[in-house]
Amino acid sequence: MIVGVPTEVKDSELRVGMTPVGVRELRDRGHTVLVQAGAGVGSGFPDDDYRAAGARIAPSAETTWGEADLVVKVKEPVASEFPHLRGDLTLFAYLHLAAVPRLTRALLDAGTTAIAYETVQLPDRSLPLLAPMSEIAGRLSVQAGAHHLMAPSGGRGILPGGVPGTPRASVVVIGGGVAGTNAAEMAVGLGAHVTVIDTSLPRLRQLDERFAGRVDTRVSTRTAIAEAVAGADLVIGSVLIPGAAAPKLVTLDMVEGMRPGSVLVDIAVDQGGCFEGTRPTTYSDPTYRVHGSVYYAVANMPGAVPLTSTLALTNATLPFTLALAEGADAALDRDAALRAGLSTANGEVVDPRITP
Repeated sequence: MIVGVPTEVKDSELRVGMTPVGVRELRDRGHTVLVQAGAGVGSGFPDDDYRAAGARIAPSAETTWGEADLVVKVKEPVASEFPHLRGDLTLFAYLHLAAVPRLTRALLDAGTTAIAYETVQLPDRSLPLLAPMSEIAGRLSVQAGAHHLMAPSGGRGILPGGVPGTPRASVVVIGGGVAGTNAAEMAVGLGAHVTVIDTSLPRLRQLDERFAGRVDTRVSTRTAIAEAVAGADLVIGSVLIPGAAAPKLVTLDMVEGMRPGSVLVDIAVDQGGCFEGTRPTTYSDPTYRVHGSVYYAVANMPGAVPLTSTLALTNATLPFTLALAEGADAALDRDAALRAGLSTANGEVVDPRITP
């Protein structure tokens, strides 16, 4: 099979869909790998590294997409990439179709077989291809939040851990999954006062044990969220419903009651966001104000650390990519986890959570 790895084109997206190690694994199994010229440079992988691993360097996106049977990338195709979609192509990437109906329509019109990283699901309900980026996004969310809490960045000028004789920042994490847990770890490490809110009491028990009482835990209700947000300096939204749009848990009324200069970081922006008023931003213009607060809603947060992100992503995706390269239909038939990621095929929506 011919596997294509195009250059990512979203704003400030420096990740690449495969490392040279991944290329070598595919080549060792007899597959051809096309890597678009310069695709890995932002992640620290020059073209020569891919050549040494056995890849053919393609001069353009048109060649990479056009010759490939299977395209492996990071982010969902944007409008400029829609013309590359076609009926005999399998696409393996983050798609987040619930939040991007225009892309859903493009995939259906082209008849592309599209498999979403974020909905590949193991029998224990874990999401192995979303987890590494959730870990990174969770950690970055607190770094970004701390930066934007500084007065020159528009925040209220509070240090997360304070110093003796001053208050610590109050950090509220909504959602105690992979991203939320990593956000809590970073916030605790900075010395902040941390509250985690989740719908699952068993999960809250796990977090209480994990953090040995260093975080407060609350069951998610509208009242609990409103009370916690009202006193927060930094709110991290890390709510996930696999394959579906995120619920709006923080309302504009809640935001209006927050302290001026407080910061809200919406990790769930790829799925539409869990704060009312969220709209996707980019690293070139990451924030905007809602009432007196700062919203940070960069839709490709892990793209800021492309070396770490690309290595972590390929570690997770490579076994599935190797299976797909042997034949997508057979791989989907054999592997229920991979089949759970199937979003569109033959001009039809396969995942019932997606609205055409």
